[in-house]
Amino acid sequence: MTKSWPGIIEAYRTYLPVTDKTPVCTLYEGNTPLVPSKMIGPRLGLELYFKYEGLNPTGSFKDRGMTMAISKAKEAGAVAVICASTGNTSASAAAYAAANGLKCVVVIPKGRIAAGKLAQALAHQAQVLAVDGNFDEALEIVRYLTEKHPIELVNSINPDRLEGQKTAAFEICDQLGKAPEYLAIPVGNAGNITAYWMGFVEYKRRGISNSLPRMFGFQAAGSAPIVLGRPVKNPETIASAIRIGNPVRWKQAEEAAASSNGRIDAVTDEEILAAYEMLAAEGLFVEPASAASVAGVIKMVEAKAIAAGSQVVCVLTGHGLKDPNAVDLISNKVRYVDATKKAVETAVMGEGLF
Repeated sequence: MTKSWPGIIEAYRTYLPVTDKTPVCTLYEGNTPLVPSKMIGPRLGLELYFKYEGLNPTGSFKDRGMTMAISKAKEAGAVAVICASTGNTSASAAAYAAANGLKCVVVIPKGRIAAGKLAQALAHQAQVLAVDGNFDEALEIVRYLTEKHPIELVNSINPDRLEGQKTAAFEICDQLGKAPEYLAIPVGNAGNITAYWMGFVEYKRRGISNSLPRMFGFQAAGSAPIVLGRPVKNPETIASAIRIGNPVRWKQAEEAAASSNGRIDAVTDEEILAAYEMLAAEGLFVEPASAASVAGVIKMVEAKAIAAGSQVVCVLTGHGLKDPNAVDLISNKVRYVDATKKAVETAVMGEGLF
């Protein structure tokens, strides 16, 4: 009988701050595929792979950090958790809390969260509070509440979140047999780029990988505080998951880029949507924020900042069903025809398929 995947805590227990007394709260996250590019990579002249984190249990990379955050919260005796969220964190926190008997409170920016993500939080019975402000204001509120009340904060300011998320770097090294030359990743609150760098550094320190990647993080142009060097009060981008104007892990993200001889750059919504469409042609349906990593790599190749022949991994952070409305911006509308063989035949043959 084949041994099943145990989730990231058991798979990487010796690398994580857990003990025999830590209750493992898992939905069997991790073990996501590293998909070789069949179209974009050859076009760019790269050995390109996609780390498809949309195949985690709630559809995003957040599950890696949440299994750790909820496990440690349970170990500490917490009965409730809270987060501010642009969507994915709320979905993950609600699911892991529900599965482990914890109450969950989610604070979201009113009207600024994709419907798919909101539906997940509601389905898992989280208390969802929409505030008339942006993510940064929501985060300020939940930090205040956790300082005043016995509620566990599970945003990426929680160090246990990063511990869980670093396991994606371990997986990439295990899948490739080494660290890639470049790691490209979307940057919102900047916890993920920080966590990946932690993971790559730890694997090298322990002698499992003999190299480190250059870390290339990409923000959306309308929400690029690190690139601009100042907070963005009213961030705007179609990539709602990275619509954050004052990242919690700003300094650590800059350190990851600098230490790896990498960079933090920005891509426009138009570039993100173009990459989104290219990924769909590869058979990978992602939310717009995920496509920022691919858009960034295309931009870097064109600028000759990534050389031809390089081995590159793009992190695809969330599944396309998280934010399906983006499809409207790149696709043809559904055609409605009569329910007859002739009408459908005429429509099909009129597309010039044969």
